[in-house]
Amino acid sequence: MKFQQINKSQVDWEKLDGFEDRLVFQSREWLEFLAETQQATPVVAELCDGSSTVGYFNGLMFRRFGVRLLGSPFPGWTTPSMGFNLLPGVERWRALEALERFAFQDLKCLHLEVADRYSRPADGLRVGFSCITYDCLQTDLGGSEEEVFSSLTSECRRKIRKAEKNGVQIEKTRDEHFADDYFDQLTDVFAKQGLVPSFDRERTRKLIQHLLPTGRLLLLRARDPEGQCIGTGIYAAMNKVAEFWGNASFRSKQHLIPNEAIHWYAIRHWKEQGMDSLNWGPRTPFKEKLGGQSIPLPWFRKSRFAFVEKLRQTAAGAFELKQNLLGKYGAVARGGITAHAMRRNISSKECLNK
Repeated sequence: MKFQQINKSQVDWEKLDGFEDRLVFQSREWLEFLAETQQATPVVAELCDGSSTVGYFNGLMFRRFGVRLLGSPFPGWTTPSMGFNLLPGVERWRALEALERFAFQDLKCLHLEVADRYSRPADGLRVGFSCITYDCLQTDLGGSEEEVFSSLTSECRRKIRKAEKNGVQIEKTRDEHFADDYFDQLTDVFAKQGLVPSFDRERTRKLIQHLLPTGRLLLLRARDPEGQCIGTGIYAAMNKVAEFWGNASFRSKQHLIPNEAIHWYAIRHWKEQGMDSLNWGPRTPFKEKLGGQSIPLPWFRKSRFAFVEKLRQTAAGAFELKQNLLGKYGAVARGGITAHAMRRNISSKECLNK
């Protein structure tokens, strides 16, 4: 098998979007969102077995420290998985094997990372990739609304009912201020933990700019009985799979319990839209309250030369150190965000992590 790159003007996006294993993270609009925010070049390639096309690869090529890299996705892209779209019966380890040759020989990259939702750790290990496996959570939306509600933990169900009694209202929105509301809340969430978000305000704006016109993005606000926005949530979906992207809420309104209400609204929305599942991403204590099934997500990586892997590890450690320092000493930067919140009559103290 061999990958061949497709000129961007010749990509049949409608054909690719028809693959059963196609995710919103592989869509044209998501690739354009990443290209703009990561200064990267989209790469779409067809997987050929002889004269037959048996699948496709979606990723982006970029440079760091002068080294050409291929990510599908890459850490820090706020994109949990991309990878392949393959015809039934095509073995994913063979696609990985072909991707290595394509990345190192054709694209002249020195490092490759890929997280493919439908691969298994053994697929990458078989062809020499390093692998980290994330334990992700997924809610099955196939049953009745009552059955889906019952699949949530008792704690989560209780909080959803309490939020309703507290007068919390959830609404869909498309307005231009949403990105600011979300990022102000998210920043305070991280500040509570002595950290800062790993991306800037503009990332959320660009996500909305690229995805909202497609109808594949769901933006939710939670309002208290006085009509104040106390929480936000962002979700995306394509074909039969919905994805959680992020949420935050104001700490001073924690007693109203907006987060669970936001998630329950999203679950019902995507169920009504015909989605089979909603993926929450890697397991966290908060997400565990939503119940669901454990789904392994393997993240593969491979370097052409050993020194590149060492550079990658050094860069990851430096980024983590920078985030910790910004969280500890970034009061001045956060002051600008607080000022923005105050201009919109939002208390700087209000926030609750997702």
